[in-house]
Amino acid sequence: MDSIDVNVLHHAVDWLKAGRHVVLVTVTRTWGSSPRPVGALLAMRDDGVVSGSVSGGCIEDDLMARARAQLVAGERPEVATYGVSAEEARRFGLPCGGTMQLVLEPLAGDASLTAMMELLDQIADGNLIARELDLATGRTRLRGASPDEQLRFDGKTLVSVHGPRYRLLIIGAGDLSRFLAVIASGLGYQVTVCDPREEYADAWAVPGVRVVRAMPDDTVLDMRLDGHSAVVALTHDPKLDDLALIDALQTDAFYVAAIGSRRNSDARRERLRLFDLSDAQLVRLHGPAGIYIGSRTPPEIAVSIAAEMTAAKNGVRLPHALEVAQGKREQEPGAVCTAALAA
Repeated sequence: MDSIDVNVLHHAVDWLKAGRHVVLVTVTRTWGSSPRPVGALLAMRDDGVVSGSVSGGCIEDDLMARARAQLVAGERPEVATYGVSAEEARRFGLPCGGTMQLVLEPLAGDASLTAMMELLDQIADGNLIARELDLATGRTRLRGASPDEQLRFDGKTLVSVHGPRYRLLIIGAGDLSRFLAVIASGLGYQVTVCDPREEYADAWAVPGVRVVRAMPDDTVLDMRLDGHSAVVALTHDPKLDDLALIDALQTDAFYVAAIGSRRNSDARRERLRLFDLSDAQLVRLHGPAGIYIGSRTPPEIAVSIAAEMTAAKNGVRLPHALEVAQGKREQEPGAVCTAALAA
């Protein structure tokens, strides 16, 4: 779940605690171009204050009018659709051909507050939770969700999925790890940092990030990595990185990467080949980790790695020129740029 949407839930709870009425808006379906994905949340307070976005501001004014009418009437949840016609899409400023279906859910009183607080507690505990909303009654219930479960809406029941949909294991607790953990947390990852070295782990202090002191390869096995998992090795120490990478490359993790120079990355691949990893497994290793953006400082390198990890998560194949090794080759004195070769 996007951390932006978690903040929306927190605002909704704060407003309910203050005795305000709230409408929670969920994007349930999109057609064509759409500013926000399915599952995106927006909370509207009874005085017009808004948290989050479902359209980048295109339809929020109309939504506010609907929400106020809904709060006054005390109605059950309702469905709203925008952009059905080209004329309506232009009216609300939606992208060409864009259509959105939303569910507007009124929240008020102790029952809503208790239910929303329970949901946030489950998210804070790192659980993946399905929230089922009955549109006929407005009643909700929570249950555990499977990693591959997605939002579903059949017109009667809305099932939304909340909690960390993706996990990131960072090996090493240095400065670069700190910046990457912050970025990944903001992207909605459940982040674990593994470093058995006391001089590093003792100084770690990033809220919401789990720190373990076990050996990295043991942590890889304990976490049972799946297709929603990523691993990034950042210690530069083969004793810590290599065994963990060997195990990670034999899982379904969607992104496995290691920091290092081009020479060190080539040497790492040769070492890993000695452990009977197949060519198909070795080619999955991203190293040097990240995309080439000329990064030099830990924050810049963290941005580079997060960008490559995001592309891998979204199934985007990046151009060869964005690979760190290739990007650096093309910047070397006397190098012939790829574009010139293709001309």
